[in-house]
Amino acid sequence: MLITDLFDPTIIIKTLGLLGVVFIIFAESGLFFGFFLPGDSLLFTAGILSSQGIVSIWLLLILCSIAAIAGDNVGYAFGKKTGPLLFKKDDSFFFKKKHVETAKIFYEKNGKKTIILARFIPIVRTFAPIIAGVANMDYKTFFRYNLIGGFVWTWGIILAGYTLGKVIPNVDKYLLPIILLIIVISFIPAVVEFLKHKKVL
Repeated sequence: MLITDLFDPTIIIKTLGLLGVVFIIFAESGLFFGFFLPGDSLLFTAGILSSQGIVSIWLLLILCSIAAIAGDNVGYAFGKKTGPLLFKKDDSFFFKKKHVETAKIFYEKNGKKTIILARFIPIVRTFAPIIAGVANMDYKTFFRYNLIGGFVWTWGIILAGYTLGKVIPNVDKYLLPIILLIIVISFIPAVVEFLKHKKVL
């Protein structure tokens, strides 16, 4: 698989299979180097392909939700252990301090519900559990919100793709524009928050 193929959900699913999808959802949910992975579009595409019998819908729903929840837990533990050291870490290809700052601002503004809301915002999704750990958020509270967010995000997007795949004949022909639309929509909340922070809105 080429590096560029890591951003093509269809190739990822057909090449790496269900376990590949599960690992990517886990990595994007809580490993700081996973922020660039295509979580939303991957889940949606997997849902569409499951409607065609390529992937088991039930295995997809169960394993992806577990991976998302487990990923956030790892992110929380990492944040709690590293703490302020994160903000002193130099930028690299896999780590950008600005992403941590963005998640921190989002967390401070939205509090506990950040753990649910962040699921639907790329990049913030990866760093929110880490910031929750840095902020020493009560673990029981974190886990409760993480559980809700993990299920709502994975099941919601997978079932949306599955339903679309069942309703629209040959929907895979329109997969690229649909994925591009999902990417654009998923970034809207982050853009709105950025503009509000800059006091443009």
